[in-house]
Amino acid sequence: MPTTPQYVAPGSDSTSARKARGAFYTDDAIATHLADWAVRAPSDRVLEPSAGEASFLVAAVGRLRELGAENPTVYGVEIHPPAAKAARQLILSAGGRGDIRVSDFFVTNTRPVHDAVIGNPPFIRYQDWTGAQRDRARFSALHQGVALSGLASSWAPFVVHAAAQLKVGGRLGMVLPAELLTVNYAAPVRRFLLENFGSVELVVFDEQVFPDAEADTVLVKADGWRRSPSGVARLSQTRNASTLAGLDGGVTWTPQSPTDRWFAQPLSTTSLDAIAAAIVAGLFGPLQNYGETSLGAVTGANRYFALSPERAKRLGIPTRDLVKISPPGSAHLRGLAFTDSAFTRLGQAGEPTWLLSPSAEPAAATIRYIAEGEDTGVSDAYKCKVRKPWWKVPLLAAPDLFLTYMNADTVRLVTNDAGVRHLNSVHGVYLADDVRELAREILPVASLNSITLLGAEYAGRSYGGGILKMEPREADSWWMPSPELLRTHRNTLLDLKPRVQRLLQAKNLLGAVELVDAVLLDGVLDDEQLTAVRTDRHDWMNRRTVRGKSGK
Repeated sequence: MPTTPQYVAPGSDSTSARKARGAFYTDDAIATHLADWAVRAPSDRVLEPSAGEASFLVAAVGRLRELGAENPTVYGVEIHPPAAKAARQLILSAGGRGDIRVSDFFVTNTRPVHDAVIGNPPFIRYQDWTGAQRDRARFSALHQGVALSGLASSWAPFVVHAAAQLKVGGRLGMVLPAELLTVNYAAPVRRFLLENFGSVELVVFDEQVFPDAEADTVLVKADGWRRSPSGVARLSQTRNASTLAGLDGGVTWTPQSPTDRWFAQPLSTTSLDAIAAAIVAGLFGPLQNYGETSLGAVTGANRYFALSPERAKRLGIPTRDLVKISPPGSAHLRGLAFTDSAFTRLGQAGEPTWLLSPSAEPAAATIRYIAEGEDTGVSDAYKCKVRKPWWKVPLLAAPDLFLTYMNADTVRLVTNDAGVRHLNSVHGVYLADDVRELAREILPVASLNSITLLGAEYAGRSYGGGILKMEPREADSWWMPSPELLRTHRNTLLDLKPRVQRLLQAKNLLGAVELVDAVLLDGVLDDEQLTAVRTDRHDWMNRRTVRGKSGK
């Protein structure tokens, strides 16, 4: 996690070198908070794996001295020798002794002798984390019964190996990426924590406490190692690192499955009960009930393959070597339908509405353009060079609906009236035969209701800049009004479409939602339930967008 270092020995380390090994140093307030929570007796043995310059061990020394220890010894592991040397000096200055081993943490044997393990694991994403260290890390996690996928970042096995250093009843306090809460590769770690600790508390922040971070942060406080696991988690929220001292009791919940996603902001009981009742009554259900959501085509080089009409004409590429596409991005997909006229307008405005897709007998101009792609290195791009031939982009059939992937406000469903293909900046929804006509006609307008908008926040994920991201697998579980509910209100919703479209054009999303709610949710939610659902949706969206702004 990016933080402010307490001390850097002159010439000992560079920012780029620290980033390469995932070493970022921790804010004093966070280190003190976790040390004060985890260290409970003057005799406690404390370990900081990946010690860096020992912000946690310095805080632990202060805590041990408060509890009555004189010149306490604390323990650490650090792979970078200059950082280990700096750590020892800082611990000595704080009134303690630092037993810091210079080593890769995953080479150290499991020694369950510590009362508290606290720290900030290295954070290296799987793309940049390769070689023997990664293999050792995954093996150490597997030794504790945790099988991690190849997509796991470095922090995931680190948490498992760190916990294995605890005595029975010990405490683990970690600063972790908030992807612990949601990503699929972290599911084994979530299970591991719930099944091996007596209690698990999460602390999330309203603001990004590390503005330069590429990921949000969560504090994990796991107590009672291998002692009567409860399967229960507690969530506390605070504004930032400076307000940690004022944490309230939080909200306690029991995940249905230990691998389920954990949410940084639980829904109110009123909302959950109301939505559960609507689902049980068959009035709402997952989008998957309507059909299949699929990723779009990956070209590997959109600037080369996606062409505006003017550029295609200038190159002399005929339409037989092109297919119509929704242009990259989704700014043009904020209404209810993508029409032929919208397709034409975008093309006239210079947007790339055509995709190179050479026919069995490409035109001479197309062959020249392919040769130009080889001369300029397009064919060497990763996604291109693994295709045979490199210039033939695999395409799915035109979807019935588009589903927007990256969203500032909410995820949208848009009918594909133009019958065009889609790239991977949007998803495609392929509807089942028995609901195709109904869903193409009114699901985009019906999806603009408060339950579905809240469901988008619940099923999707918040990313940098306050963006709501929805993957196909997540979209499968997105709450939608059922086909039965659509049939009941079909005529009214059809009549409503022009008014809703005008409100969307005026960027008045919530005005459109009020109109749809008055039709779809009448008799589904009472006033108290509707208020709770709208409040939860507002709070979730507000938290996402405020965090996005604070990270800029």
